Amino acid sequence: MKIDTEIQHVTKSGANLFLELGFTPAEAKRLQAASRKQINDTQLLKQQLMAELSVWISEHHLKQAEAAEILMVSRPRVSDVVNSKTGKFTIDTLVEMLSRIGKPVKLAVG
Repeated sequence: MKIDTEIQHVTKSGANLFLELGFTPAEAKRLQAASRKQINDTQLLKQQLMAELSVWISEHHLKQAEAAEILMVSRPRVSDVVNSKTGKFTIDTLVEMLSRIGKPVKLAVG
């Protein structure tokens, strides 16, 4: 049996994926707006957590290798934090890193 691996369709950048999936135009617009908001909210939260880590590293005058040892991650991961590469981290990972330095994260709703 042969598996078809040819690309059948490519969604253009900026296109509304929900519209292409068959949702009505109104529903597709609503879903896209909700999706963008969720993505933006997640990135903002990651940036806030990374900023806390970066400030801690700076305040303690740590080199990235030293911070990596304390945070139990590799030196390149510390570099990614300092350079706010949000796409490389989950919120859980950042929360764990903050917990390791005595900065537990508390969630507030609303």
